Amino acid sequence: MEELRYYTFSILNMKTNTFEQQAGNILSVLGNPFRIQLVFALGAQEACVCHLEALLKKRQAYISQHLMALREAGMLETRRDGKFVYYRLSNPEILELIQHAAEVAGVDRSQFPRQRENEVLDKCICPHCDGGSSVSHLEKTENLSVANKQI
Repeated sequence: MEELRYYTFSILNMKTNTFEQQAGNILSVLGNPFRIQLVFALGAQEACVCHLEALLKKRQAYISQHLMALREAGMLETRRDGKFVYYRLSNPEILELIQHAAEVAGVDRSQFPRQRENEVLDKCICPHCDGGSSVSHLEKTENLSVANKQI
């Protein structure tokens, strides 16, 4: 009889991927406002961490921590190109999910963040932003260092 109780307890406490757990995991990860900003930033283009730093004006460590949570939840895919790792949404329907949630919460569509398509940022040294520029990565980095020291 003791074995049967233990077996029943074990079955009831097993981790299963039910609908509720899967949906709850996605909603839980998206429950952080900054992660929603990241998702919208990645909605129109892939981006590296340095690009997201310049775009969202947050520190690299903070961005990386949130990217890791989104990636572990299966919402992001990555691509390495030299020293840069580019992040992109694994499923664009994530944006629709957030928009629907905002509508349910009573947010007017005019308040939704705009999609930022292929922005080139001065403070970013990635090849996407530096493409075609006559300024080298080293010069750009040195210029940023000088600008940061003046601030």
